Amino acid sequence: GTPGMKSVKDMAVRQDGPPPGGFPAIRYGRKIPNTGPSGIAIFGIGAVIMLYGFYKVGQNNHKRKDWKREKLQTRMELMPVLQAEEDIRFIEAQKEAWSLESKVMKDVKGWNVGEKPLKTRWLPPSTGQITPS
Repeated sequence: GTPGMKSVKDMAVRQDGPPPGGFPAIRYGRKIPNTGPSGIAIFGIGAVIMLYGFYKVGQNNHKRKDWKREKLQTRMELMPVLQAEEDIRFIEAQKEAWSLESKVMKDVKGWNVGEKPLKTRWLPPSTGQITPS
């Protein structure tokens, strides 16, 4: 030990302290640069794009509705012509069937060509029904 000291407790206290004016500040916060638009801006841009898309879908729906109406109108205008052609074809096929029937059944007594042996209700052949598609 040092001469004249009886205990460690007799030593002069020297404590480390901050330098005059204090220590420099420590940067502990994250410094992330602003790299793009804010969340609200992105949400707004997305909303505008969706509204434009809905508008275009609505416009296209109107066009398709007009096209369907035009297609239905065209079919309705063509139907009498097609029905007349089908009627002509049916009458010719019926005459041909009756001529074949008269040849086949010529030896049967009491047979009338064109008459059916059973009582049934006659329905014209169906050529299709116009429905909007």
